[in-house]
Amino acid sequence: MQLHMQLISRDLVMQYAHILQQDLFPKLEETVGRLSPQLRLLASVMPLLPLAKLLNCRRAHTGRPAKDRSALATAFLAKAILNLATTRDLMDRLRVDSALRRFCGWYSVEALPHESKFSRAFAEFAMTQLPQQLHNAVVQTLQGKRIVCHIARDSTAIPARERFSEASRKNKLASQAPQQKHPKGSFRKAKASEHGPRIKRQRHQNLSDMLAELPQQCDIGAKSSKDGNVQYWRGYKLHLDVADGQVPISAWLTSASVHDSQVAIPLMTMTSKRVRYFYDLMDSAYDANPIHAHSRKLKHVPIIAPHPRRGTKRPSEVPKIFPVQPAPQLTWAQQDRYKERTMIERVNARLKDEFGASQIRVRGPAKVMAHLMFGVLALTVDQFLRLQPA
Repeated sequence: MQLHMQLISRDLVMQYAHILQQDLFPKLEETVGRLSPQLRLLASVMPLLPLAKLLNCRRAHTGRPAKDRSALATAFLAKAILNLATTRDLMDRLRVDSALRRFCGWYSVEALPHESKFSRAFAEFAMTQLPQQLHNAVVQTLQGKRIVCHIARDSTAIPARERFSEASRKNKLASQAPQQKHPKGSFRKAKASEHGPRIKRQRHQNLSDMLAELPQQCDIGAKSSKDGNVQYWRGYKLHLDVADGQVPISAWLTSASVHDSQVAIPLMTMTSKRVRYFYDLMDSAYDANPIHAHSRKLKHVPIIAPHPRRGTKRPSEVPKIFPVQPAPQLTWAQQDRYKERTMIERVNARLKDEFGASQIRVRGPAKVMAHLMFGVLALTVDQFLRLQPA
């Protein structure tokens, strides 16, 4: 069965790539001229998107019907593929690039909507989570019949030009008040101890309840680098599940201060509904007993780097009456599989360097997530096409 499903996935890649190279691209070049690599990717993504189905079901029964929603969604996807920072940059590109303009569905410069209409459409797409639904549809089409070996899970910092809300500012000041009453380091340990109850509670919740409990407002995040320096940023965190071949399967946006372990079980549950896979690969931030247990409950094998808190990082030279239990270590086979986790680092880098994740000019978690998901959608199809055998 495994071999049969893998052959289906490989045949699907080859057939789709053959159709693009032999049929679609030559006809498009006859019409609009030579295609750039970005336009080729846009042409590859569009046939896989059920835009008509998802947009028509939201059309109102009263009032003036919305126009150009499909063209506007295509334009925002092109914005991510072209790595453009703002909607104004996108409109400037549409005015001078006739091929891109015709790809989106406008045959003249006069037909382009006003900038305010672009903004209203993007707000609508963010509210209805259109990019997330399109990505889910593409994953189901391209990866639904594929058996995945490894799923790598990690988060990446998403800096944003956004201020805190007054409520989050007061909550942050209230939570930091006890820091002055305790010795150095005790507040950090107390804050970390709050992660456990939520993870335990998630094991008995459905997916919607898990995601509803995760904070999404803009705040301050901190992350320690390998050399021990702490880096701070204002904004959000994007949590990703990536399959073999660097194909993003699931994504979720949280506040920058949310610990990675809080999103492990929701992402694990979301990914399990989309693809079948064997191994969960995570770094030491996810090393918690409920995460191990939930992975095994879903018939997966968790391979998580052991956290130093499970043993001792620097054993004392002073002899002790009771020996300190050493930290557990991965076996040589687990260490070999754990090397596959680096694929998510490459996905995060491509997402920021090539698909607009490092250029956030919108505000609010819904719009930030929509901006990011258009890039994740394009990256998913691009990586899928790279799976084509040479």
